[in-house]
Amino acid sequence: MTKARTQTKYVLCIGNTDCDDLEKGKVYPVLPDAKAKQNGFIRIIDESGEDYLYPANYFFVIELPQKVERSLRQLSPAAIT
Repeated sequence: MTKARTQTKYVLCIGNTDCDDLEKGKVYPVLPDAKAKQNGFIRIIDESGEDYLYPANYFFVIELPQKVERSLRQLSPAAIT
């Protein structure tokens, strides 16, 4: 039996109008927030190290190889859900 791995969603920033805490082309971890999603937003941990809501259209959801995801989790333990 294999251990189920916790899955963290990651997004690629493709827009940052008036957002100093976002960098285009950078990958950010997503925190679950159903209410935000219903309203067209996404909660991420941004450059400030805090989680904030941003318009979902600023991002593109990406799937990362398991090895890359593990490395990112080590760099950003707060992203683990």
